[in-house]
Amino acid sequence: MVAVVLKLTVLKPEIIKVRVATVERGVVEETVTNTRAGTVKVHRRAKLSPQIGGLVIATPFLEGSTVVAGDLVLKLDDRAQQAELALARRSVEAAEARADEACLAAELAEIELGRTTSLHESGIASDQSLDALRMERDRSRAACAAGSAAVAQASARVAVVEVQIEFTELRAPFAGIVAEVSTEVGEWITPSPPGVPIPPVIDLLDPASVYVSAPIDEVDAERVMVGQMVRMSVDSRPDVRFNGRVSRVAPYVLDMLEQNRTVEIEASFDQQEAMVGVLPGTSADVDVILDQRQDVLRVPSSAVAEDGEVYMLVDGVLQVTTVETGLRNWQFTEILGGLSEGHRIVAARDTTEIKEGVLAEAK
Repeated sequence: MVAVVLKLTVLKPEIIKVRVATVERGVVEETVTNTRAGTVKVHRRAKLSPQIGGLVIATPFLEGSTVVAGDLVLKLDDRAQQAELALARRSVEAAEARADEACLAAELAEIELGRTTSLHESGIASDQSLDALRMERDRSRAACAAGSAAVAQASARVAVVEVQIEFTELRAPFAGIVAEVSTEVGEWITPSPPGVPIPPVIDLLDPASVYVSAPIDEVDAERVMVGQMVRMSVDSRPDVRFNGRVSRVAPYVLDMLEQNRTVEIEASFDQQEAMVGVLPGTSADVDVILDQRQDVLRVPSSAVAEDGEVYMLVDGVLQVTTVETGLRNWQFTEILGGLSEGHRIVAARDTTEIKEGVLAEAK
């Protein structure tokens, strides 16, 4: 009787608890993941600055505002240019008046020449007077032409001043969001020397052109191609997965100090509107789907050892079996042989007590 009690208590084999998974059918993918955090970027981003210096008198849009192409985003003081425009327009009026005067004189000279020619044919007017009127007519015609040229020149000056006034206005080149405004009303934008651009004062980006740039290990470079499906996640929305495709694979390898050599890839989103509110510069991760198989046997990848061994839980006892595997990623491994649907296996070998023949039960 004592022996029976000891066998059922002190000498009773210890039962360990293990994490268990069931062999099931589902999707298994072969993927490549970025080696370091990627970055959300935009294809269309412009750092805007006016073409001339001046006093800022208006910044109609605040940071975060949405603008359409052509919207005024910055206005400089243009009083000097407006005054010069008024002067240029008065110059046009004066030139037109002088041209009219010269052209009327040319018409009169033409009439006088006609009369004198008739008198000359009758022998009344001399050759000398006829020659003098012809020269006067030609001179008047030249003066009329010069007046017309002066009008054109004055009009061109008006056009020049109008362009200078346009330079005092900074307009959005495309629809987007104002990411940054680095000037205030009342500040002076200083002109830069020839060949040196004025520092940007407006940062404009197009949220519809968002993409992710991420590095992948050089060993995977030849397996990643434009058009392959990807799944992406961004740190600001950790529970959301975005679908997309590889849009670019860099044709060169980056060799950065103290880091693995990588190839930069770009991935675009299938639904750009889903990215509204995600800021450029946000960290992101990309999984490139190299291959995908539907409705296959699969188990957690953590359950399969490198040599293909898997621990099965059969009637409360751990048994070792070797499986044949197919596609594999960090989450699931395809099972080609050695297991059947519904088998219960140890999902993770998180203790050294997991051995063949050990009594076990699911956690």
